[in-house]
Amino acid sequence: MSFEKEFINISLDKEFFKRCNVFISLLQQWGKIHNLSGSLKTENIQENIIDSVYPLQYLDSFESFADIGTGAGYPGLILAMAKSDVKCYLIEPRIKRVAFLNFVKNSLGLDNIEVLSKRVEDVKDLKVDLITSRAVTNTKLLLDITQNISKEDSSYLFYKGSLLNSEIEEAKLKECAIYNRKDRNYLYLKGNR
Repeated sequence: MSFEKEFINISLDKEFFKRCNVFISLLQQWGKIHNLSGSLKTENIQENIIDSVYPLQYLDSFESFADIGTGAGYPGLILAMAKSDVKCYLIEPRIKRVAFLNFVKNSLGLDNIEVLSKRVEDVKDLKVDLITSRAVTNTKLLLDITQNISKEDSSYLFYKGSLLNSEIEEAKLKECAIYNRKDRNYLYLKGNR
């Protein structure tokens, strides 16, 4: 895979890259029929994969995570492929995306993934170490709607764009780490803040 060099600071095994190839193929096949993602060009999907796993180089260890509004798999499914020893919950309310996520999960034998077909506000009896989200809603609302799945020491990783600073102000966040790559801002709120 030509984009492997992008992952120089992240420890990923050969299985991850094999799974990426299958994921790209499945997304392109399904995407022709269902509106799952923006662009289905291989290089754009690869960029979304890189974007999804880039934060792994600075995250503290975690044993479980939930991705809110996973959509076509970014970042949750890709993170679960990279961290196949970590329990992953993909929370997605849209049925055709849930069907796609389950199909990929089964095709790749990803036993660490559970796909929940509901809104995060309706999830019961689940507490995770890390909560992730990309392009769902603003930071303050994300923190509010994920209270039911967070522990006292849960961490948060939100994939944000240019409105990050105003969102930090609105959410009144004091301690947070911000990492950048291209046009992406990664907002990382460590547990026990």
